[in-house]
Amino acid sequence: MKRFITTLQNIFSIEELRTRILNTLLFVTVFRFGSQIVLPGVDPSKLNLTPQGLLGLLDTFLGGAYSKASIFALGIMPYISASIAIQLLTLALPYFQKMQKEGESGRKRLNQITRVLTIFVTAAQAITYLTTTIPNEAIMVSPATFRIVSVFILTAGTIFCMWLGERITDKGIGNGISMLIMIGIVSRFPGAVYGEALSRGSAGALLFVLEIVALFFVVMGAVVLTQAVRRIPIQYAKQVVGNKVVGGQRQYLPLKLNAAGVMPIIFAQALMFVPSLVASLFAEKSDFAGSVQTVFADYTSWQYNVLFAFLIIVFTFFYTAISVNPNQIADDMRRSGGFIPGVKPGFMTSEYIGQVLDRITLPGALMLAIVAILPAIASLLGMTRAFSQFFGGTSLLIMVGVVLDTLQQVESYLLMRRYEGLMQSGRVTGRTESITA
Repeated sequence: MKRFITTLQNIFSIEELRTRILNTLLFVTVFRFGSQIVLPGVDPSKLNLTPQGLLGLLDTFLGGAYSKASIFALGIMPYISASIAIQLLTLALPYFQKMQKEGESGRKRLNQITRVLTIFVTAAQAITYLTTTIPNEAIMVSPATFRIVSVFILTAGTIFCMWLGERITDKGIGNGISMLIMIGIVSRFPGAVYGEALSRGSAGALLFVLEIVALFFVVMGAVVLTQAVRRIPIQYAKQVVGNKVVGGQRQYLPLKLNAAGVMPIIFAQALMFVPSLVASLFAEKSDFAGSVQTVFADYTSWQYNVLFAFLIIVFTFFYTAISVNPNQIADDMRRSGGFIPGVKPGFMTSEYIGQVLDRITLPGALMLAIVAILPAIASLLGMTRAFSQFFGGTSLLIMVGVVLDTLQQVESYLLMRRYEGLMQSGRVTGRTESITA
């Protein structure tokens, strides 16, 4: 406890770090206030929105702003969608690949294109949200006027959230976009815990304590999944520059056990609507189609979870393949004079990295699938749905990843000022940790 207090004193004794933490708290507070402001012309008492499936996941990311018809109802998610689209285009189109390799100027152009694309994505999603989600009885003004005005408000809300995220990144601590998503998720945790405690009552107090302990170990497992890396040793050849001999040091190429992050879960969850949607078209004509629709509408059914886990494994391999390029890594190593001991540079190095990547991706995909279906298992064990969502899935991985990234940045400030780090042994590493010595 004394060491913890000393660490907090060291953190707030650094003026720049203290200012960044206070700025982050200010921006997050503004974001949470905006999430509570309902769109003009909406009667909140007549909403009664309970999003399910992917929309329920979106509502979780936004801290309930989606179901409350808030001015931040779409939040930062259109920007995430636009960023993913641009990322995929950089893998497929030479024009975007060229921009990505242009350094800082190319990155600024890509960011500008992402912002413009975000406006169009937000406008399209706002129209869909207003016409399909908000019931007419909750609209207190002319529906046509309400929808036109609300499209501009929702678009402005998303742009403001994007601005807040950038300000947190520049003036605060951690990655701003990820921080806003995490805050939305964490904001529902106290209510979920309180609801679970009420459902258990005094007779189930011991069971509730066991659930909290189980949640702790699940979080530790998610930390292991996020942090685990396979380090490949890289030896750099010595070079003579002028009268000095440089190079010759050994470094490591860290290949993450879960290089795909949360993207496989998001992609798989988006496709889990397909079986139920297709079956609903034939439900009146076929009893089998009706049973399929019923089964895949229940996220706790074993058929749903088996297919869900299979899709996650497939998408993990797919996303890892497009995000980690062994050929490019081998070429970069060859240009910088690096090589893997015992492996020839060039094609053999690329093959070796690809083999190692395939071997570690399988256990990573299996662990990711297990984490994804843990909420369904927790729900089957009698936990409330709100509380069971924190036992795994995208929400847990995002929270763990953002916290680790933020702690890594805080620790870098402490070590830079020659203070003791957050860990007694080793260092905190985040999701964006690069090659380390």
